[in-house]
Amino acid sequence: MSLLRQRAPKLDTQSKYCYGRLIAACLLLTMVSDSPMSSEQSGFFSHSGELEGTNPQFTEICTALYERELLHIAHNGPSNVSILRRRLAGLPHHIRSVARYLVSHSTPLDVDAHNGSWFLKQPAKCPGLTQTAESCNTWYQKNAQWGLVIPILVKSLEGSHIELDSIDKVQWENQTLHANLHGWFTFEGIGLNNETLCFSEKTLLKPSKAIMASACCGHTWRHKSKGMPRALSLREMRLSTNIEWRTFKLAKNE
Repeated sequence: MSLLRQRAPKLDTQSKYCYGRLIAACLLLTMVSDSPMSSEQSGFFSHSGELEGTNPQFTEICTALYERELLHIAHNGPSNVSILRRRLAGLPHHIRSVARYLVSHSTPLDVDAHNGSWFLKQPAKCPGLTQTAESCNTWYQKNAQWGLVIPILVKSLEGSHIELDSIDKVQWENQTLHANLHGWFTFEGIGLNNETLCFSEKTLLKPSKAIMASACCGHTWRHKSKGMPRALSLREMRLSTNIEWRTFKLAKNE
């Protein structure tokens, strides 16, 4: 059963208007890509080269990513119209980039084209729960660097899961780093911005194949069982394409 093709919740008048505009934009892109075109008119699915234009998985992944991201923007997007327009304008580039990576790169993960996501069998327990602060500290002492994709363990009253984030600042003087979305952590993994009132605890993990795979696939765990996989945001999908699976260090530009 698809995790993405679900009935949307009820929207207020403003949300209906925004969502309608988003769907219209998506339909326009689809119509342009499906209509007969001369060689001077290139549509969405033909911008990225012959591989994407002829690969059916590329089209399916793009469609799934559009559906998921548009629904997310409709409910959680900016209310400022100019910011909304800029965000919409950037979607084709980001979505093509993710889809291109999924259809053309070999990774330890399988691709679920229908949902525009990664797939791998979920372990019975959340990896990283037994990781020590010492091993985490040792790894980040050597590898903490701006732009590195990192795993964040998120625990709440409902259960636990692992999210992808990236480092945007490192402070060597006090052995801390700042994750772009989740805030400050010590090299030992301790979250310095944990939300006490929300009963949420975040821990920086040392990356491993099991940990990064679960983060990419959206695995979740309840307290005594596995949970339903969560759909990654477009931002996390972009981050997943920057993982160096052999060492998990910052990938070098080719």
